[in-house]
Amino acid sequence: MIEAHDLTRRYGPTLAVDGISFAVGEGEILGILGPNGAGKTTTLRMITGFLPPTEGRVTVAGRDLAAEPRAAKREIGYLPEAIALYPEMRVEEYLAYRAKLEGLDRAAARRAIGDALERCLVADVRRQTIGTLSKGYRQRVGLAQAILHRPSVLVLDEPTVGLDPKQIIAIRELIQELGRERTLLLSTHILPEVEILCQRVLIIDRGRIVGEGSPDELRRRLHGHALLRVELEGAPPQAAAALAALPGVADVRPHPSLAGSLLVHGADGADPRAAIFHEVVTRGWVLLALEQERATLEDVFIRLTTREEAREMAEPGTGGEERLVIPEPADVDGGSEAAARTDETDQEVTP
Repeated sequence: MIEAHDLTRRYGPTLAVDGISFAVGEGEILGILGPNGAGKTTTLRMITGFLPPTEGRVTVAGRDLAAEPRAAKREIGYLPEAIALYPEMRVEEYLAYRAKLEGLDRAAARRAIGDALERCLVADVRRQTIGTLSKGYRQRVGLAQAILHRPSVLVLDEPTVGLDPKQIIAIRELIQELGRERTLLLSTHILPEVEILCQRVLIIDRGRIVGEGSPDELRRRLHGHALLRVELEGAPPQAAAALAALPGVADVRPHPSLAGSLLVHGADGADPRAAIFHEVVTRGWVLLALEQERATLEDVFIRLTTREEAREMAEPGTGGEERLVIPEPADVDGGSEAAARTDETDQEVTP
């Protein structure tokens, strides 16, 4: 349904997106993850035709976005992170305006507006001015305008950012419903959202794809590396640095959910348990726990993005090709080293 072929985007000397290729199948929900400035928003803007790629091409439902832009864009509904709503217009007025821009005739627009109001749960505020709505309602209005012309593809950029927990639940339920009948591309930095909504995940770092697969597949691949919880009596402050210096240890961080514990990532193919035990005994610390942890999507994300950073520091100027790839449904190539960018550069005003 969507295919990106070697997408590259430069801003002057800065390489924001570096040769990204992937495909999204019909009826699939694909999540795009990455740290701030990784190139997620730039990628989505190239996919939707709001930003031309420096190199590469995009096809939507078999139509080349550059060669047949009008036909390809009719297949796409887009919700940018900062959607341009008109605060002085009433919800129904705004949707009628959007329907006209999409080329719907009066009868088709009336049906589409009624359906979008009901499906996006904004019928109760249809005559209210947009400027008086809460952020959750404005997000739903944004989704309503994205589905007005019944596109086969929905592209959503951070659809739940800034919402309260109740609003997040409502938007997630709506996204799940919309995803049952459309191809859906979702960019977010909220990892639980990806677990709940997405069948497959792309992890982007510094403009390149560094991981691909379902959340379960990515976790299983990470099990090739030891992931250990270490708990020491009194939680010595120097423990993290001491364990990180051991052979076979790639990274040591505070445990995300167990205060006083450390999460130790083993290096490729290494089992550092014996080295950890020996170090603890040598230093006279009391070991309360040394146990295998089940990898989470957060562990995968941290490992892949910090691995790229570590390689860049160790070998400046190199273009490593290492990726955690699950080759389903499409094999994706990596690219040369990309420069990091800020969110401000990555987020342009959408007309």
